[in-house]
Amino acid sequence: MSTNTKPKNTSAYMAQAAIAFAVSLFGTGAGIAYLPLDGWQRAFLAMSGLFLVTSCFTLAKVVRDQQETQSLIGRIDEARLEQLIAEHNPFKSVS
Repeated sequence: MSTNTKPKNTSAYMAQAAIAFAVSLFGTGAGIAYLPLDGWQRAFLAMSGLFLVTSCFTLAKVVRDQQETQSLIGRIDEARLEQLIAEHNPFKSVS
């Protein structure tokens, strides 16, 4: 039987993810700022980078929500099965 505890991320993992995000965002911004391009080309790259970041957040949220939904459905099915097993009496006479 499974437990209903949710896996938790460690603080080191959270820090590593935040640092990686900050470094990559800063690197992209600095790269766009120092490229020998016109203003509209820099603006296009910046807008594309921003869209990429926001779409990554949205995708991560959708994947997380889908996983949580599947987990909830599994727990409901498990509870129904346990209820059926608890109510089943193999020695009950059929009349």
